[in-house]
Amino acid sequence: MDIKDIQNLIKFVSKSDVAEVTYKTDEFEISIKTNNGSLMYAPEVSRPIQTVANHQATTMTTVTSQPEAPQQEEDTSNKYVTIKSPMIGTFYRKPSPDKEAFVNIGDTVSAGSIVCMIEAMKLFNEIESEVSGKIVKFLVDDASPVEFDQPLFLVDPS
Repeated sequence: MDIKDIQNLIKFVSKSDVAEVTYKTDEFEISIKTNNGSLMYAPEVSRPIQTVANHQATTMTTVTSQPEAPQQEEDTSNKYVTIKSPMIGTFYRKPSPDKEAFVNIGDTVSAGSIVCMIEAMKLFNEIESEVSGKIVKFLVDDASPVEFDQPLFLVDPS
Protein backbone atom coordinates (compact mmCIF):
# COMPACT_ATOMS: atom_id res chain seq x y z
CA MET A 1 0.00 0.00 0.00
CA ASP A 2 1.51 3.33 -1.00
CA ILE A 3 0.88 6.86 0.34
CA LYS A 4 -1.84 7.59 -2.25
CA ASP A 5 -3.79 4.49 -1.17
CA ILE A 6 -3.52 5.58 2.46
CA GLN A 7 -4.66 9.12 1.56
CA ASN A 8 -7.65 7.74 -0.33
CA LEU A 9 -8.57 5.53 2.62
CA ILE A 10 -8.35 8.53 4.97
CA LYS A 11 -10.54 10.61 2.62
CA PHE A 12 -13.11 7.82 2.48
CA VAL A 13 -13.30 7.47 6.26
CA SER A 14 -13.46 11.24 6.86
CA LYS A 15 -16.34 11.71 4.38
CA SER A 16 -18.42 8.70 5.38
CA ASP A 17 -20.35 7.68 8.46
CA VAL A 18 -17.88 4.86 9.11
CA ALA A 19 -16.51 4.98 12.66
CA GLU A 20 -13.47 2.79 12.08
CA VAL A 21 -11.59 1.11 9.25
CA THR A 22 -8.73 -1.35 9.73
CA TYR A 23 -6.59 -2.60 6.87
CA LYS A 24 -4.28 -5.48 7.74
CA THR A 25 -1.63 -7.40 5.80
CA ASP A 26 1.27 -9.63 6.83
CA GLU A 27 3.59 -6.59 6.77
CA PHE A 28 1.52 -3.88 8.45
CA GLU A 29 -1.80 -2.80 9.90
CA ILE A 30 -3.48 0.60 9.58
CA SER A 31 -6.41 1.66 11.75
CA ILE A 32 -8.29 4.85 10.99
CA LYS A 33 -10.91 5.95 13.50
CA THR A 34 -13.20 8.95 13.75
CA ASN A 35 -13.96 10.49 17.12
CA ASN A 36 -16.56 13.30 17.33
CA GLY A 37 -16.00 14.18 13.69
CA SER A 38 -12.20 14.47 13.90
CA LEU A 39 -9.97 12.01 12.10
CA MET A 40 -7.38 9.99 14.01
CA TYR A 41 -4.73 7.85 12.34
CA ALA A 42 -2.77 5.18 14.18
CA PRO A 43 -0.45 3.06 12.06
CA GLU A 44 0.94 -0.16 13.45
CA VAL A 45 3.89 -1.50 11.50
CA SER A 46 6.19 -4.49 11.89
CA ARG A 47 9.36 -4.19 14.01
CA PRO A 48 11.83 -2.63 11.49
CA ILE A 49 9.68 0.49 11.13
CA GLN A 50 8.17 0.59 14.63
CA THR A 51 9.94 3.81 15.67
CA VAL A 52 8.60 5.63 12.61
CA ALA A 53 5.07 4.44 13.36
CA ASN A 54 5.31 5.54 16.98
CA HIS A 55 6.60 8.98 15.89
CA GLN A 56 3.70 9.34 13.44
CA ALA A 57 1.11 8.37 16.04
CA THR A 58 2.59 10.90 18.49
CA THR A 59 2.47 13.56 15.80
CA MET A 60 -1.21 12.88 15.24
CA THR A 61 -2.01 13.27 18.92
CA THR A 62 -0.47 16.74 19.01
CA VAL A 63 -2.13 17.81 15.76
CA THR A 64 -5.77 17.21 16.65
CA SER A 65 -6.25 20.51 18.51
CA GLN A 66 -4.46 22.85 16.07
CA PRO A 67 -6.93 23.60 13.25
CA GLU A 68 -9.13 25.97 15.28
CA ALA A 69 -7.18 29.22 14.68
CA PRO A 70 -6.60 28.67 10.94
CA GLN A 71 -10.30 27.95 10.42
CA GLN A 72 -11.22 31.34 11.90
CA GLU A 73 -8.79 33.07 9.54
CA GLU A 74 -10.24 31.19 6.59
CA ASP A 75 -13.81 32.22 7.49
CA THR A 76 -12.93 35.93 7.69
CA SER A 77 -11.04 35.83 4.37
CA ASN A 78 -13.75 34.73 1.94
CA LYS A 79 -12.01 36.23 -1.09
CA TYR A 80 -8.91 34.09 -0.51
CA VAL A 81 -8.37 30.51 -1.66
CA THR A 82 -6.88 28.05 0.82
CA ILE A 83 -4.11 25.60 -0.04
CA LYS A 84 -4.68 22.56 2.18
CA SER A 85 -2.49 19.69 3.23
CA PRO A 86 -3.08 16.56 1.13
CA MET A 87 -1.61 14.33 3.86
CA ILE A 88 -0.61 13.90 7.47
CA GLY A 89 2.98 14.80 8.33
CA THR A 90 5.39 17.60 9.22
CA PHE A 91 5.19 20.88 7.26
CA TYR A 92 8.41 22.49 5.95
CA ARG A 93 8.69 25.80 4.09
CA LYS A 94 12.22 25.02 2.80
CA PRO A 95 13.64 22.06 0.87
CA SER A 96 16.49 21.94 3.43
CA PRO A 97 17.63 24.11 6.36
CA ASP A 98 20.29 25.92 4.31
CA LYS A 99 18.02 26.70 1.32
CA GLU A 100 15.53 29.50 0.67
CA ALA A 101 11.82 29.00 1.37
CA PHE A 102 9.70 27.74 -1.52
CA VAL A 103 7.39 30.77 -1.18
CA ASN A 104 7.13 33.89 0.96
CA ILE A 105 4.25 36.24 1.69
CA GLY A 106 3.66 38.38 -1.39
CA ASP A 107 5.09 35.81 -3.83
CA THR A 108 3.04 34.91 -6.88
CA VAL A 109 2.43 31.22 -7.44
CA SER A 110 0.94 29.40 -10.38
CA ALA A 111 -0.97 26.15 -10.41
CA GLY A 112 1.55 23.33 -10.18
CA SER A 113 4.34 25.33 -8.51
CA ILE A 114 5.85 23.85 -5.34
CA VAL A 115 4.83 25.74 -2.19
CA CYS A 116 6.16 23.49 0.61
CA MET A 117 7.19 19.98 1.64
CA ILE A 118 5.45 17.57 3.97
CA GLU A 119 7.41 14.77 5.58
CA ALA A 120 5.36 11.64 6.14
CA MET A 121 7.00 8.50 7.50
CA LYS A 122 10.49 9.69 6.52
CA LEU A 123 9.41 10.52 2.95
CA PHE A 124 9.53 14.15 1.81
CA ASN A 125 6.62 15.07 -0.46
CA GLU A 126 6.64 18.27 -2.52
CA ILE A 127 3.25 19.99 -2.30
CA GLU A 128 2.09 21.87 -5.38
CA SER A 129 -0.34 24.78 -5.51
CA GLU A 130 -3.67 23.98 -7.08
CA VAL A 131 -4.41 27.68 -7.72
CA SER A 132 -2.63 30.69 -9.19
CA GLY A 133 -2.32 33.91 -7.21
CA LYS A 134 -0.39 35.74 -4.51
CA ILE A 135 0.52 34.17 -1.14
CA VAL A 136 -1.25 36.28 1.50
CA LYS A 137 -0.70 34.36 4.73
CA PHE A 138 0.96 31.28 6.22
CA LEU A 139 -1.45 29.33 8.42
CA VAL A 140 1.12 26.85 9.74
CA ASP A 141 4.54 27.39 11.33
CA ASP A 142 7.62 25.80 9.79
CA ALA A 143 8.40 22.28 11.10
CA SER A 144 4.89 21.94 12.59
CA PRO A 145 2.79 18.78 12.40
CA VAL A 146 -0.18 18.98 10.05
CA GLU A 147 -3.15 16.74 9.43
CA PHE A 148 -5.02 15.79 6.31
CA ASP A 149 -6.98 18.70 4.77
CA GLN A 150 -5.54 21.27 7.23
CA PRO A 151 -5.23 24.79 5.72
CA LEU A 152 -1.58 25.73 5.01
CA PHE A 153 -1.69 28.99 3.01
CA LEU A 154 -4.11 31.70 1.98
CA VAL A 155 -3.82 32.75 -1.69
CA ASP A 156 -5.35 35.84 -3.32
CA PRO A 157 -6.40 34.58 -6.76
CA SER A 158 -7.03 38.06 -8.21
